[in-house]
Amino acid sequence: MQEDLGDRALFETRATSFYEEVVNEGGLAADDPRVAEGGEQHEPFVMLRDLGLLRWDPSTSRYLPEDPSSVQGQVVAPLSQQGARLLEESSQWARAFGVISQSWRRSTLAQTGGPFSYLRDEAIDRFLSGAVLEATQEVLTAQPQSGRNAPSVASAILRDTAMLERGVSLRTLYQHSARRSTFTQDYVNAVSALGARVRTLDEFFSRLIIIDREVAVIPVNDDHRSALAVREPSVLEFLVDIFERSWERARPFSRRDRTTMHGIAAEQRAMTIRMLVEGHSDPVSAKRLGVSPRTYAGYVADLKAELDVSTRFQLGYAVGVRGISGEEPIAPVEDLDEGDGT
Repeated sequence: MQEDLGDRALFETRATSFYEEVVNEGGLAADDPRVAEGGEQHEPFVMLRDLGLLRWDPSTSRYLPEDPSSVQGQVVAPLSQQGARLLEESSQWARAFGVISQSWRRSTLAQTGGPFSYLRDEAIDRFLSGAVLEATQEVLTAQPQSGRNAPSVASAILRDTAMLERGVSLRTLYQHSARRSTFTQDYVNAVSALGARVRTLDEFFSRLIIIDREVAVIPVNDDHRSALAVREPSVLEFLVDIFERSWERARPFSRRDRTTMHGIAAEQRAMTIRMLVEGHSDPVSAKRLGVSPRTYAGYVADLKAELDVSTRFQLGYAVGVRGISGEEPIAPVEDLDEGDGT
């Protein structure tokens, strides 16, 4: 939905005030004379309804207010994606939503989800877009290497560079396999130039986004259609601790020297051995490593050549006879603060 300056003026003045009235009243009757054709609040009502801030509830026969953070992204994010020319306009929309977000948070309606809120399908991106736009200090993300394409990376670059330019810090973890993605390299180059720090790990991990250490978003299952927004302080502290421990073991994305690349290859080799020893199927092992089944088969073939065997059975025997477990010490992560965007 493309809004012009006149629409924003209406939103900032009359629509926000009327939204606060509806929040305080706990809803709006369909036959309320204020919103009838020609009524004093008809225009603000139509705008709030079209934006999705007022939703018709058949069970109560009333319009009920929606959480502004779940709607904000539909208006603000598209504006941001139009480039630098519209960034100022986008921030003004964010400030306008911030005014009514305070009204929402003070209301009893905002407390129904408690410290945990379930999100599904399009609501996930809307929530994340709004939360990132409201970030003021720090965003931490763990991103398994999957589903990255040119449009999604372009959108992420615009969103995250705008965030970094506001002074928000960004740290991101990928799996080692992300280093081979041209799309991911483009993203890392863009955000690193503005101070973001990116590292990679060998281990599989689920997607995790932590914003200002006040809210985290984690997946509910593997289909990426459901997520959980977490605001419980003790759980947030636990998730931040997991991220920090992983961050300390990870290797800077920007490092391309021989020692770093040798260490990454050694970590992927060790994890491949662990997957074989633990008896995982090839698809599961490939997912844990963040690579395609074909690439994983190549890792196994390299191990066969290294140990001079021809079959999986011989490979397992050779690994067992030599006492190889994949848990052997690997060269330590060196000089992490160098080439890390710091």
